[in-house]
Amino acid sequence: MTIALAVPDILIARAKSGDEEALAALYRAFETPVYNLARRMLRNPEDAEDVLQETFLEVVKSIGAYRGEGHLWGWIRQIAASKALMRIRRSQVRAEEAFDEELTGGAPPVGVPARIDLERAFEHLSETSRAVVWLHDVEGYTHEEIAEMMGKSVSFSKSQLARAHSRLRRILEGERGTE
Repeated sequence: MTIALAVPDILIARAKSGDEEALAALYRAFETPVYNLARRMLRNPEDAEDVLQETFLEVVKSIGAYRGEGHLWGWIRQIAASKALMRIRRSQVRAEEAFDEELTGGAPPVGVPARIDLERAFEHLSETSRAVVWLHDVEGYTHEEIAEMMGKSVSFSKSQLARAHSRLRRILEGERGTE
């Protein structure tokens, strides 16, 4: 699903010149899709709000570098996805450090509810797998683009996606069998 949010070229030109009203208008135009992208990737409303703010700080700082190639939403979406991925990486490092310090494992819950929907099944994926699925299947990024954003190989992106799809299928098929 690609969102082609159109904004007038004059608004972009005004924003590039530092017009605060134009920058505020861009924020209002894109805050919901940026928040939704971050929320889907991160699952946490507070983290999604932080990514929204970080994204627009970057937009304000870098709007002069926007060359007008493609839709502005594509440019902003890439900034937001990058900010969300950086947050995922930071949380993974913190989790690994906490694990090393405490030497305790966080086993998944034993009893999974009998009925589960795709949204909840999505929560059973690692942050990295969830990000790859979201970026590829929903946002429409190619494996090459995902690999570049994540600093990984194309085969990494493809294998993460295949494993995530397989896991989602198992979770959802298991739930259908218990209904």
